[in-house]
Amino acid sequence: VKVCEIIFISQISKSFWNSLITLQVLENLTFSMASNFARRLEGKVAVITGAASGIGEAAARLFSEHGAKVVIADIQDELAQKVCKDSDQTSTTCVHCDITKEEDLENAVNTAVDKYGKLDIMYNNAGIVGIIKSNILDDEKSEFEKVTSISLVGTFLGIKQAARVMIPRRQGSIIVTGSVSSSIGGACSHAYTSSKHGVLGLTRNAAGDLGRYGIRVNCVSPYAVRTQMAFDSLKKMGKEGWDVYSTLNGATLAPKDVAETAVFLASDESKCFSGQNFIIDGGFTIENSGFSLFK
Repeated sequence: VKVCEIIFISQISKSFWNSLITLQVLENLTFSMASNFARRLEGKVAVITGAASGIGEAAARLFSEHGAKVVIADIQDELAQKVCKDSDQTSTTCVHCDITKEEDLENAVNTAVDKYGKLDIMYNNAGIVGIIKSNILDDEKSEFEKVTSISLVGTFLGIKQAARVMIPRRQGSIIVTGSVSSSIGGACSHAYTSSKHGVLGLTRNAAGDLGRYGIRVNCVSPYAVRTQMAFDSLKKMGKEGWDVYSTLNGATLAPKDVAETAVFLASDESKCFSGQNFIIDGGFTIENSGFSLFK
């Protein structure tokens, strides 16, 4: 009987320790998976234009949190320095960059390569809304050209300079900030809408061109993100507050929502996505609010 008791107790003890070991292994595996997922851009290098404020700032901070080395490229030098200071200063740097000047974008890309050894991600986020007028007869040619020069031509130059260093490595992710105005009319000025339609067309064409080198190009198109620029634009259009979402109740876009999408497109999780337009608008573009069964 005592022998049986000893064997039984031994079996229980062995089972107990095996269970503890299994739990420890699972705990370590879970921690490892969580850590990897939490830093989805570990080891990657990114340039983000317009990263001193708004969507770009949110992206710079989030990219850094996910392990990327980030070059903040902006004309707002003081704000850019503040973002750098608040982030991991060992993996974040700032450069003055006017995206209408190709040499500035070339310098931003070269800074990433010289300082961090490569460029994996180019996020062309910088752009302006411009003066909002509801009648084309009131629009000035100079203002139209200013908006398209920054938002469209600047994006073209950013893609071009990123491709210059990505093609030899045959890999990379290029992201562009579009808008709901990339695919519909009536939401903003002629200049802004034209520039954002152009940005989406450029995204698709660049994806076709650069895909042969393993480079992905995608567009992120938000609607009325809670930024100062969006607030000022809504005010000019006579819209007070943020009650502009007609479909998804309770949805109000924040810069981080757009940045989260950019993280996905910058990461290896989106390795099969290219030439796509990711619309983040709370359903704004899917329904005619003036004639809907559900209103």
